[in-house]
Amino acid sequence: MADSKREIERKYEATTETRLPDLSRVAGVFAVAHLGVAELDAVYYDTEDLRLAADSLTLRRRTGGGDAGWHLKFPVASGIRDELREPLSDTLPRPFAGLLRSRVRDRALVPVVRLLSARDVHHLLDADGALLAEISVDRVRAERLTGGGATAAWTEIEAELADDGDPAFLDAVEHRLGKAGIRPSTAPSKLARALAETAPEPKRSTSPAGKPRPRTAGDHVLAYVRHQAEAIVALDPAVRRDLPDSVHQMRVATRRLRSVLRTYRKILDRGVTDPVGDELRWLAAELGIDRDQEVLDARLRARLDGLPRTLVLGPVRGRLRIWSVARRNGSRRRTVAVLDGKRYLALLERLDALLADPPLLPAASQAPGRALPRAVLKEYRRLAARVGHALELPPGHDRDVALHEARKAAKRARYAAEAARPALGGPAKHFANRMKAVQSLLGDHQDSVVAREALRTLAVQAHAAGEPSFTWGVLHGREEATAEARERELPEVWERASRAKLRAALGG
Repeated sequence: MADSKREIERKYEATTETRLPDLSRVAGVFAVAHLGVAELDAVYYDTEDLRLAADSLTLRRRTGGGDAGWHLKFPVASGIRDELREPLSDTLPRPFAGLLRSRVRDRALVPVVRLLSARDVHHLLDADGALLAEISVDRVRAERLTGGGATAAWTEIEAELADDGDPAFLDAVEHRLGKAGIRPSTAPSKLARALAETAPEPKRSTSPAGKPRPRTAGDHVLAYVRHQAEAIVALDPAVRRDLPDSVHQMRVATRRLRSVLRTYRKILDRGVTDPVGDELRWLAAELGIDRDQEVLDARLRARLDGLPRTLVLGPVRGRLRIWSVARRNGSRRRTVAVLDGKRYLALLERLDALLADPPLLPAASQAPGRALPRAVLKEYRRLAARVGHALELPPGHDRDVALHEARKAAKRARYAAEAARPALGGPAKHFANRMKAVQSLLGDHQDSVVAREALRTLAVQAHAAGEPSFTWGVLHGREEATAEARERELPEVWERASRAKLRAALGG
């Protein structure tokens, strides 16, 4: 994987006459080292329709300076980006191609802008000579490589925090610059400014047009669908980079999207959405292979750590580790292979097509206060039936299965309310929170069911290897107690969830 660093920087407006103030007066600065001027030549790549720029991603090939090579930057927050680097080469590095695939797909990446920068670099150092921040005055000339070859030129000041530095230090630098009359730039990046100032007439900006405010029930459902579809695309590179919780978040977005398509069938034609939902179910299942094992591993390790030492007999930690590695072996490679596959890319294209030409039904034109509550309450009734059925069954396998089905219904009711929340406000938020409480309780119960199956397998393996199986039995018993406790708690939690006057609260 490419080298990665967290880039925290701020940009400021300047002119050729602008001079830096005395930055040694910034708190914590012991010395200012002037490193001279570096000549940088960067070519930025994007699709012809600027898909990367639309999502604030930058891909460039740069020569000159101390970090020549390919750079790929992902936005994290305002002024914060993750920068990945690959060595200089004539062609796009293969790791970058994979990270961009969910956005680029089968479209070509072409040079769109060339930036020539004369960078006058200053280092702010502490008393030990350690770098606090790099301040540069950049004289930039931009050339549009598509659409007529327009040019632009400007000067800006850039303040970049040193690795692992305190972001508050940039506040002190900004205060000092402000006293000298230097103001923050309105452009988020050099590329964004270059694209805006060299754009063909009459369009002078790459910023997306303001989205119309949702008014109808269909508007609100489509806004939720769009948000989840965008989340899948945005999380794809994070999954490939194996960032914490990325697989889980992508799976959640996939499930939310599938759930809302199923819930709002009176608004979106199921003849179009059902095949998309089938593909979303496939993707969620693929993402779940690694995630489910991760959750199970964490649960079993936590349970083991919670046992008194006197109850831990035999090489249980080693056996748990071996068992876990064997089950997870190759799961990450499989996940990346799925994201590289044609089926996944076809799903992304189908989502784009659905949003570009939504299959709206007549109910989509209704006021959200009329159409959305009906769909939410339908999911509530489905959940109520499943909870009631589960509670009527005696403890055992059939009840476990019924409670698992109730959990899925609780999740669907929650997602239905989340989609309706922008339209219905507080009542939908309250309802979603109640459904989340039911879902969490039933989720812990289901996790205990899965854990008991795993513990029995581990006990059998330990016994076959001549190891004590006592500890596995203890953990199994504790998981049984957990499941029983959740079953006892369910009536009360469900009563709190159903006590609310849902029909009145949601306006149904």
